[in-house]
Amino acid sequence: MTNEPGGPAVLVVDDSAVERRVVAALVARELGWRVSQAENGRAALEAIARDRPDAVLTDVQMPELDGLGLVEALHESDPRLPVILMTAHGSEDLAVEALRRGAASYVPKRSLDGVLADTLTRVVGAVEAHRRQDVLARECLREGTAYYALPNDPALIRAMVGRVQEDLGRLGLCGDGRRLHVGIALEEALTNALYHGNLELSSELREQGDTGAYRREADARRVRPPYRDRRVHVRVDLSRAEGIVRIRDEGPGFDPTTLPDPTDPENMAKACGRGLLLIRTFVDEVGFNDSGNEITLRIRPAAEE
Repeated sequence: MTNEPGGPAVLVVDDSAVERRVVAALVARELGWRVSQAENGRAALEAIARDRPDAVLTDVQMPELDGLGLVEALHESDPRLPVILMTAHGSEDLAVEALRRGAASYVPKRSLDGVLADTLTRVVGAVEAHRRQDVLARECLREGTAYYALPNDPALIRAMVGRVQEDLGRLGLCGDGRRLHVGIALEEALTNALYHGNLELSSELREQGDTGAYRREADARRVRPPYRDRRVHVRVDLSRAEGIVRIRDEGPGFDPTTLPDPTDPENMAKACGRGLLLIRTFVDEVGFNDSGNEITLRIRPAAEE
């Protein structure tokens, strides 16, 4: 809606009709933006479904669905739609909680005249800049390289997967139809590099069914030398024709020629066999270096994408 005549659109949500009109008039006067109104969070969701605004400016205390509930619902369904809370005196804790749940910012009601216009301009401008960056990458980017050195923190694996998925998607290498499969392959490769490579944990312990012992040993090694100082190295080389992801650990490695055939029924149920089968199934090409501590995944655009 930001490209339509009249500039950006703001939805003002407040159960007080008087306060809604005051805020709407302020936005129109200070910024010249289009303004619509809703009396509570439930009505706001219905209005957004009909005509998505560029930002939502909401009160906290409301019937039906309050401001915190609205923030949470929109963060889940439309995380790129910024929500700004209008807070009354004494509701600072609610503002902090709203930010944790996904709100973009907040403005004290007693200071609307001084800060509302600037806050809306900054927040909507940031969203628009991010959108233009996406367009720039999707339509103009031709190649790129990124390099990451990850500590042995399992919490970073999914973040790394999401980062690579997004970069692949921007170059048309990983559309919605392949996103999940490519993500699974990346997660398997990163997990292997962390646990089996850097921490030198054998999959046999996990296959024996004692996952608790496996996790405890992993946690112990993460803070003990030499394991704690090792890194998982991820290099991503992108072009319109191909994405190449190299994942290298700092463990002792292994002889890749000794890898079991993952398609053998006896190996498919084993952790190592299952992981390798998923990787080989979900990406276009897989290779290992001679020392076995680096795996290379190649992802090419699918014909239908």
